Amino acid sequence: MSGAGRSDRSRGRDSNLGYWLRDAAEAFPGRVALIDLSGPVPREVTYAEIDERMDRVANLLSDAGIGAGDRFVLSVGNRFEFVEILFGGMRCGAVPVPLNFKLSEDSLAHIVRDAACRAAFVETAATERSVAVVERLGIERRWDVGGDGMGGERGGAGWLDYESALAGSSPRFDPPRLDARRPAFQPYTSGSTGKPKGVVLSHEGQLWWVRCLRKYWPADPGDRALVAVPLYHKNAMAGAIKPLLQAGASVVILPGFSPEPFLRALSGYRCTQVGAVPAVFAMVLDRMDLIEKLDFSALRKVTLGSAPVQPELMDAVERAFDIEVGESYGLTEGGPVMIGPGPDGRPTPRGSCGAAWPEGEIKLVRDGSEDPEYGELWVRNPGVTTGYHNLPEVNAARIRDGWLATGDLFFRDGEGFYYFRGRTDDMFNSGGENIYPKEVEDLLLSHPDVRDATVVPVPHALKGAVPAAVVRLRTEATVTAESLKRYTLERGPAYAHPRRIAIVEEMPLTGVGKVDRAAILGVLGDGGAG
Repeated sequence: MSGAGRSDRSRGRDSNLGYWLRDAAEAFPGRVALIDLSGPVPREVTYAEIDERMDRVANLLSDAGIGAGDRFVLSVGNRFEFVEILFGGMRCGAVPVPLNFKLSEDSLAHIVRDAACRAAFVETAATERSVAVVERLGIERRWDVGGDGMGGERGGAGWLDYESALAGSSPRFDPPRLDARRPAFQPYTSGSTGKPKGVVLSHEGQLWWVRCLRKYWPADPGDRALVAVPLYHKNAMAGAIKPLLQAGASVVILPGFSPEPFLRALSGYRCTQVGAVPAVFAMVLDRMDLIEKLDFSALRKVTLGSAPVQPELMDAVERAFDIEVGESYGLTEGGPVMIGPGPDGRPTPRGSCGAAWPEGEIKLVRDGSEDPEYGELWVRNPGVTTGYHNLPEVNAARIRDGWLATGDLFFRDGEGFYYFRGRTDDMFNSGGENIYPKEVEDLLLSHPDVRDATVVPVPHALKGAVPAAVVRLRTEATVTAESLKRYTLERGPAYAHPRRIAIVEEMPLTGVGKVDRAAILGVLGDGGAG
């Protein structure tokens, strides 16, 4: 093959996020990259194997007519196939749309329609709502992930077995040359209206992010991370998958979280680091009997993030594992924002998310002007989203001259460290999941007996905050608070169902006719939820 041909392919890889793992695969082909604990026996996947499977995914999509700019659904649980499909799809220029399959069917349908997805990879045995949406919207090119590899239509009519299809595709893929500004993938995050917003992330910006990880958070080939949070969340990808796999290290993937399997995997696989939402470790600390019995001597790093972290929890985790615990901050659309310890090596104070990222810009804005100490956090760096999909008004409001208004409120101390203080809107975080009251209110209002509903966050010992609701019923309605809870559990994500529901005759209002949220908390009692 000519030198020009090799150069073209090299340029195609250099501008494509799908190839971020290629260097490690060439340097450590036989080393174990992923250890998947989702099946009856652990599945070890080497660097050479997953790199080849990514090429097969690219060929599979290309052969199906899916190419540059085409979106496809990725609704797969915590298993190694999620990683290969996500990045393999990017290799042919297609744009993965990872789904939070815990969302309501209506929300999932909105995402798939908004993204105009042309294909779907779905774990049909575990993501029933995604299956229903893909079938209802008539997506013809669809593969059932996680089958037995025996072929056939396991998920029903039109579903092809992913493993069989992958085996039939070529193990080598020649990448197209893509403009680095092209979309790499498009995750969705909820907006101020409660509707999911598509966050367009470019190849160029995400490759810069990968280079930053290598520079500021370098991993060692001997490192091993444990992932128990969903792979569709940034916490897992940015905290474990990308930094470790580009270094030849390994990642252990749990199918989900429960304290005992988490602790046994952390100990048994000699994991050196783990990141999770605070609620995970709040529950882990209930198993001190197991913590005292198991060996965690390999563990060197614990990072909590994706939700407000209480200093008392960090102290308790440090005592339990005899290790320093850090706090992280990030957002899907904002690239890297803060780093801790500080760039000059100073330790991060307790309660702080860190200092400003060395290669990015951040500022605090209050009342339309920059404030050195307190305000809404604005960020500008190459990793910031190129825009919210199909939302020009949101883009105009939130992205200005490359600056992204995050909606997060921060305090900056005299030493340059930042402390999270809340949100500019009424969104609240529950155990790492963002909840918008309007979304839960709309779900309650879809019940035929409910006339009005208001949802507010109340304190929770493990999750920080959970939803609670005050509801006004229609005349002669017979529905109970418990049946309304079941109604929301059956039709929406479990984490968003109201833990407490008070039924009232009149909704408390302020003098200007708006719902009085302070009075709502009074109706609900002391505001706590067990």
